[in-house]
Amino acid sequence: MLIDHVDAFVFDFDGVLTNNFVHIDQSGNEWVSCNRSDGLAFDVLRVLQKPAYILSTEKNLVVTARARKLNIPAIQGVNNKVNAILELTESKGFNINRVLYVGNDLNDFHAMQLCGYTACPVDSHARIKKIATNVLKRRGGDGVIRELLEDVLCLDFLEILYS
Repeated sequence: MLIDHVDAFVFDFDGVLTNNFVHIDQSGNEWVSCNRSDGLAFDVLRVLQKPAYILSTEKNLVVTARARKLNIPAIQGVNNKVNAILELTESKGFNINRVLYVGNDLNDFHAMQLCGYTACPVDSHARIKKIATNVLKRRGGDGVIRELLEDVLCLDFLEILYS
C-alpha cells in the first residue's frame, strides 16, 4: 500500500490512540494515556495534506482534548460507525475504497469492512485482526499511528518534516 492510494485516515480512539485503559479519580474525572510519537505522525499527515479523523462511539472531553492537540476533527458519540463513515465520505467526497480505517474492537468491525484499507493494533480483538489489511506490531496506545506511517506506508519522517 502506498500513501498515494489513501485519501483519508479514520482512527478509533480507545484502544488505538490509547492503551484502552481509562483512569478515574475520586471526583469521577477520566483520563487516558496517549503516545506522543503518534503526534509526530499527525504532523506528517498534515504536511502531506492527508485528512485524518478520530471516530469514537464515546463522547468524552479526553477525546476532544486529544483531537484538539493533534489538530484533527473528532467525530464523537457515534452509535453506528458505518453510517458515520458513509456520511463522512459523502460530505467530503472521499472514495470509500481509498479510506484507511484503524480500529481495534467489534464496534469497528462493520466500518472496517467498508473501507478499502484497514489496520489494527496487535492487541485488537481476534475478529478485527482477521479482517484487517495490516495487523501492526504495536499495541494500542503504543505508537500505532507512527508504526503505520513509518513501517507500513514507508514514510520517512525526517525527510518529510525536516528537509
